[in-house]
Amino acid sequence: MSQFPKISTAIPKRRYQYGEYQASLLGEIESPDISSYQYIMAFVAEGAAEPSLFVCCEKARPNQRVDGRYLLRVINSALSEVLDQSDELGELSIFADVALDTGKQMLNLGDTEYWKIQ
Repeated sequence: MSQFPKISTAIPKRRYQYGEYQASLLGEIESPDISSYQYIMAFVAEGAAEPSLFVCCEKARPNQRVDGRYLLRVINSALSEVLDQSDELGELSIFADVALDTGKQMLNLGDTEYWKIQ
């Protein structure tokens, strides 16, 4: 079982409705975790109290920055895995697009459309 991110404080930046999921994009994250988060997108199924999927933009440690300053990590109840690494992930709009696409694949949303709530 994977370890979900522990969030002490965060500022909601954007919210989306994606099929039966609400996705919240968080920034300015304070966390006791070892990882330093730039952004986190949390996917919560309708009727659920907690997110079932997190797509995270983590700041890479200085010795890991050969391929970029940011890591794209997915975390659910079964796994925690880095999928990509780049400098571009640090841009809010780029991360939002990548996180929504990653969530679509991980949650098997097929042709489901999303829309921005705020």
